[in-house]
Amino acid sequence: MLIFTRNGKRHLEVHCTWSPGEFIILLLVKRRPRLDQPGKKKSRRLKRASKAAAFAPKPVSRLYPVVQCPTQKHCSKTRLGRGFSLAELKAAKITPQFAKTVGIAVDHRRINKSADSLLLNVQRLESYKAKLVVFPKKGNKAKAGDTAESAVRSAATQSGKIPVMPAKTIPAFEFAPVDDKMKQANAYQEIRHIRNSMRLEGVRAKLKKERDADKKN
Repeated sequence: MLIFTRNGKRHLEVHCTWSPGEFIILLLVKRRPRLDQPGKKKSRRLKRASKAAAFAPKPVSRLYPVVQCPTQKHCSKTRLGRGFSLAELKAAKITPQFAKTVGIAVDHRRINKSADSLLLNVQRLESYKAKLVVFPKKGNKAKAGDTAESAVRSAATQSGKIPVMPAKTIPAFEFAPVDDKMKQANAYQEIRHIRNSMRLEGVRAKLKKERDADKKN
């Protein structure tokens, strides 16, 4: 531990191992270490559990769509999005107002640019709607759209992300046999040749045009 002064103020540099005297100096210079991290972690976990018990059987987390990551580097990956688009909710026959009341995230700014992602998220909504249990608002008076009384009694809280991310399906592929023609080919030279041809295409076309004009004259 090093103590030095700068502009009349005391500064302190602390290493990983502290002695009792160093800890007292820490308190004197108002450099409090965060020794309550394990306790705070436990209190947050207990708070989440109590919140889930208070909300039961209502799910604590919301349902989010599966979207593609942006940029060319990460576009092959999928993640959970901000909310379902209005087109996806319409295809699943769910209104945005009703979706917000049953734990479905809605993003009115999102636009579907792929039919595959639209179909995937619609299936996600339909599977969620099939497992959804809607309790009557007032006592036992069930209205249109509410779940039957037998299903309400046996309802259980869903924990974690609901439902989880769908499993990735890896397409099957076959290995082609390597022949002598493939072994003799030089991929680097072919790529360089194509790149140079594309780069010099305009210059070569201009020179050819000038030669044709000179021949005519």
